[in-house]
Amino acid sequence: MSQEVAAQAGTPVRNQPRRAAISAFLGSTLEYYDFFIYGSAAALVFNQVFFADKGTTGTLLSIATLGVAYVARPLGAVLFGHIGDRFGRRTSLIATLLMMGGATFLIGCLPGYASIGVAAPVLLVALRLLQGLSAGGESPGASSLTVEHAPDDRRAFFGSFTMSGIMFGIVLSSLVFIPIATLPDDALYSWGWRVPFWLSVLVTGVAYLLRRSLQEPEVFAEIQEADETAKVPVVEVFRDHWVTIVRLAFCMLFGMMNTIVNVFALAYATEQAGVSRASMLAVITVANAVAVVTQPFYGWLSDRVGRRPVFVGGVLGAGAMIFAFFHAVSSGNTPWIYLSAILLIGVFYAAPNGVYAAWFSEQFPVRVRYSGIAVGIMVGLLAAGFTPAIATLLTAADPADWTPVAWFCAACVLASAVAAFLGPETFRTPTAQLGLRDLKEGRS
Repeated sequence: MSQEVAAQAGTPVRNQPRRAAISAFLGSTLEYYDFFIYGSAAALVFNQVFFADKGTTGTLLSIATLGVAYVARPLGAVLFGHIGDRFGRRTSLIATLLMMGGATFLIGCLPGYASIGVAAPVLLVALRLLQGLSAGGESPGASSLTVEHAPDDRRAFFGSFTMSGIMFGIVLSSLVFIPIATLPDDALYSWGWRVPFWLSVLVTGVAYLLRRSLQEPEVFAEIQEADETAKVPVVEVFRDHWVTIVRLAFCMLFGMMNTIVNVFALAYATEQAGVSRASMLAVITVANAVAVVTQPFYGWLSDRVGRRPVFVGGVLGAGAMIFAFFHAVSSGNTPWIYLSAILLIGVFYAAPNGVYAAWFSEQFPVRVRYSGIAVGIMVGLLAAGFTPAIATLLTAADPADWTPVAWFCAACVLASAVAAFLGPETFRTPTAQLGLRDLKEGRS
């Protein structure tokens, strides 16, 4: 009997953790391919195409447009969190996918500043806002669904596949831009940069077919059937779990490392350190590819020793390693750049990134889980969206001096580590009891 037929017949729906994890991995890969090709384009070409300025001002404006998506992400978290907690995880995930795919394709079709003037960056920002709305609901929904499908003692392992999918999306977006970045400038700035955005049509089609096959996890299907879903999830989240929201937002500050490496470091390396565009994209590709493999290991490890030690150890390691990474980039030593990037992203950053999908989900009850994790993550990621622009400002006086950026990164990850240390340990809590701690203790 199929799962859908079983549900219609009143037979309990059996969870399918492997299928859920694979679907989350592939869906997140395809969704975040769309999201992160924007970062590569913002670092490499948007300064001239949409702002008609090859200098620092154009670079700053171009990279700043990256941040507007992060402003929209909390709004997307509320919108798609409501849909996911009220009407189902799958419905919300399909909606996020179609919005992301449509916005990405249209970015590739936009005329540049030379054709329509100031309307070009205005339209670019509008479509980037739609990407942000979509991303606000993507990883929280995939994380919630995967964790709810998983066995009690393997939630972080299966949940890590959502985050590995995101990292693989970064790998794909960087791989696509490597040959594009080697094009002559006239081809790159006219049609070359558009190709990765146009490819999103294929990406979206494949992801849509995949997500249609997803089923709701048993724990959510049960409250849906009993008509016990939250009527207005975001209100319930802030009423009963606001302390958790604040804590997770601070925990999520470590996510700024991602945009610092993938966007600011890419621009810094090519403009200040003399590293070729193709070489730096290859470094980012390799480092994130390593994280695709290591993150499930960290999920597995946290299922055995706990979420907190893996998360805190990883963010502190990343905070120290950022200094070595920028030193390597500034030196132009290619082997050292590769090694430091792999250690930073593939070893240290991968630890909290592989664990948080499960750990954050485990801190909310099922009826508001999607909304809770979405709002907590996306509020925290506001900092991540604007860190490349902040980093550019920090180096304005001396663009070659990377040390203010490294210290800024270290401060952010230290705050993340402190917040995580103060959080609850949930790896041994049964799935049915997750998120009830705040309510029982009256803490929030």
